[in-house]
Formats: sequence, structure tokens, C-alpha cells
Amino acid sequence: MASATSTFSLSRFVEDARVVVPVAGRPFHVGRLPDVRTSLVFRVIEEGRRGDVSVAGPRTHALFKNALGVVRAAIVRFKPGWSAPLLGVAGSALRDQIVPLEDIWGRSGGDLCLALLAAPSLPDVLDRIAHALAARTHQTLESASGRLARHAVRLLEGDEVRVESVAERLGVTARHLRRAFTESVGIGPKEYARTVRLQRAVRAAATSNDWVRIAADAGYYDQAHLIADFREFVGLTPSAFVKRGGEVFGVSSLTVPSRFERRSTLLQESCGRRQSARGRPRRPPTR
Repeated sequence: MASATSTFSLSRFVEDARVVVPVAGRPFHVGRLPDVRTSLVFRVIEEGRRGDVSVAGPRTHALFKNALGVVRAAIVRFKPGWSAPLLGVAGSALRDQIVPLEDIWGRSGGDLCLALLAAPSLPDVLDRIAHALAARTHQTLESASGRLARHAVRLLEGDEVRVESVAERLGVTARHLRRAFTESVGIGPKEYARTVRLQRAVRAAATSNDWVRIAADAGYYDQAHLIADFREFVGLTPSAFVKRGGEVFGVSSLTVPSRFERRSTLLQESCGRRQSARGRPRRPPTR
């Protein structure tokens, strides 16, 4: 019988991975729009002398802040609904939080941070993150509620907008879908549909300033509906967000989406031989 590691693929869990480096001479501005994807973030600070690893949970409202002393950051975004299998904590417990990985994984979280700081290059940082994830995820099972939630995500990112229609297509009640979705993804399916619509508008605004057309194409009733959602979720009007965009997201970044797939064979062999020391995990704070 084949071992779990022989069939393991990180592409199943990871949506994308990138390394972000501040533009020389400019502050490091961090901006996160509402998004259900949980991210693992490794930061190098104080000219490489120190670092930290944290988990950024699903966000229901935009977050803008300045990060001081950051030399670079590696960010791994997970596909929706994988928080419990990957991290050992439900997405709903991480909503709108940034939690040190050590608070969730225990000693293993601190060990990973030390390993990343010792990595000689950025590709090695990504490889070591991949090793740590592979060592944990090949021992986990996918729950039925998580599988249901991920099917719902695909429908909501497609052409379905009504929770009742999604539930009917999946053969469950709307109440059951809402419970499974909220537990696995971190927010309810209706709220998720609204974040999908907002993200569509943001992407369209990168190449157009016709807000009437953007609103219609993104699925809003009209421009006023779009403006109301921007104010609620982002705290800015659409035009103010676009003007601020160059400042908020003024970073130079390197995207490495295929790193995990290229290393998958090596990871399978290595993780099959590797025995990770684990500390006792602690529950993340509920603030």
C-alpha cells in the first residue's frame, strides 16, 4: 500500500507563494483586502538578525498598516478551507486575527522560524516552509464539512450568488451549508460571495475607471451598491482606494507560484524519512 507521502502534493493546499521586498527608501506598507484565504507569513526583520512566523486568518474587512524594520517577507496563501488540516485550528477561530505560529503549533512553530532564518536563499525559505507543511499535512484527513465548503467556494467564485442555489446543487440544506462553510472557511457563504464580488471590482479597477461598468460586471445592482460595499469592507470610496493603491501596495515583489510543485518529488522522499519533533500546541487567542 502506498504511503501518504508518495501521493502528497502541496499544490492541493497552496494557492500561491510569493516573496515581498520593500522598495529601497520607502516605507513597507501592508494592505489586505477582505479575503477568506489564510496565509502563512515569514518576516525577516532587523537586517536579518531576527524573524517571526505568523498565521493571517480570513479577513472580513480591509487591513492597512506600516511594517517597520522588515527586510523581506515570504507569504504562502492557502486555498479556502484548509486551515484545520494544515494548522490544526478551524478557519472560524482565525477570522480577522494574526496569530504567531508558535501559539498554534507549539515548539514546532518556533523551530520553523529558526530554520527559515538560517536558510541561505529565498528559494530555500520556500522549500523549508514546504517541508514543514508536508510533514504535517500528510498525517491529516479531509473532513466532510471541509470538502463540502470547498465545493461551495468553487460555485460561489463561478456564477452562483445565492446560498440556497449553491446548497441545492450540492444536495444539502442551506443551514447545513452555512454551518460547514463558516467552520471550514472562516466566514459564512453569503459574506464570502460579497468578498468575491468586491475582489472582482478591485481587479477591474486596475484597468478601468468606468465605475458604472465595473459595478455591473462585478455583479452589483448599481454604482451606489458598489460604493456602499467599498465603504463597509475597505473603509474608503472606490476612487479613494484607487488613489491610495500606489502607496498602500508600493512594494517590489517576486512571485514564485510553481516552487512547491517543482520540489514535490524531493519533498515526498524527504518527508517520508523525516521525524519532526512536536511540542504541545496551544489554542490561539480569541480576541
